[in-house]
Amino acid sequence: MSGAETLAQRWRDSRLPVAGLHLDSAACSRQTLAAIDAATRHACHESEVGGYVAAEAAAPVLDAGRAAVAALTGMSQDDVVFTTGSGNALDLLLGVWPLARTVACLPGEYGPNLARFAASGFSRWLLPVDALGRVDPAAAATALRAAPPAMVHLTAVGSHRGVVQPVSAIATLCRDLGVPLVVDAAQALGQVDCVVDADVIYSSSRKWLAGPRGVGVLAIRPALADLLPTPEWAGSLSALAYMAIGEANIAARVGFSVAVGEHLAVGPAAVRQSLAALGRTGRTVLADVPGWRVVEPIDEPTAMTTLAPTGGADPATVGAWLIAEHGIVTTAAGIERAPLEMTTPVLRISPHVDSSAEDLERFAAALADATGS
Repeated sequence: MSGAETLAQRWRDSRLPVAGLHLDSAACSRQTLAAIDAATRHACHESEVGGYVAAEAAAPVLDAGRAAVAALTGMSQDDVVFTTGSGNALDLLLGVWPLARTVACLPGEYGPNLARFAASGFSRWLLPVDALGRVDPAAAATALRAAPPAMVHLTAVGSHRGVVQPVSAIATLCRDLGVPLVVDAAQALGQVDCVVDADVIYSSSRKWLAGPRGVGVLAIRPALADLLPTPEWAGSLSALAYMAIGEANIAARVGFSVAVGEHLAVGPAAVRQSLAALGRTGRTVLADVPGWRVVEPIDEPTAMTTLAPTGGADPATVGAWLIAEHGIVTTAAGIERAPLEMTTPVLRISPHVDSSAEDLERFAAALADATGS
């Protein structure tokens, strides 16, 4: 059995059998039995001793979870706080942003992020990109030097297109210019390498790390965290400690901490390699399905394959039909995902390491059937 086959089998063995065909890890992956059990045990402990006492008892597990996130992002454990998701993480950051409210971002920026920037009073300008929406570092250097913003915000992998941004190159540029780099790693953490020397990186738990819903993480380097304001009543609390205050589903955070620990134990590099191979296979298999165009280059190092309709098919209708008729879970992404860049809805698949070439061929056949129908 090859390394990829061993990894796939280990992935399957640690979970309940899948009902149908799950090709939607970029939306929400499938948790392990261990992560579910850990969250359940914590909820039971809350019932036995009370929520706050149980939370104190869970502190070592939560610390290990933050340490695991730190290892995946190149931060330190003390730089990481839990949130309720990626959107909440960005809201927390924008709410205490200490510098001017100007941001440079991608034309393909995630729609809800754009809304958050606008609601927080940020003015924005767009980074120069190529035809795939990938930022051009040389052109970006010229633009950023001419008019440095107070923040560069880079979504490392978009939700509407599985293209990896050159985050490390932009991080080097931002470091030279003294401009903080904030990275949205919601689609990147666990799928691609996220040790990128960002000043801020945030993500959710439920995608490639296969944690429960309702959890996220926010990591901020000390040089920026030390500038963040806190209210007078917060006393001696650091800005990160202040941001961590609030009601939380500790059971879900415990489950996520177990999930990210499992990811480290399996081997992040092996997972990334397997996911990239699945992406190549998926794009190869789907290249000739009538009525659809594969968006990503065949060798893009992600597991995501985005399909743009060429014959008038409606991705939302097709996605619903795939579930109803074949039990195949995908994502239909509307233009609200990236309203400054998208012109038509797309269909996206995002298999995890338990998927096989046969699964992708089964999907291709069903998609052809759906389009023909």
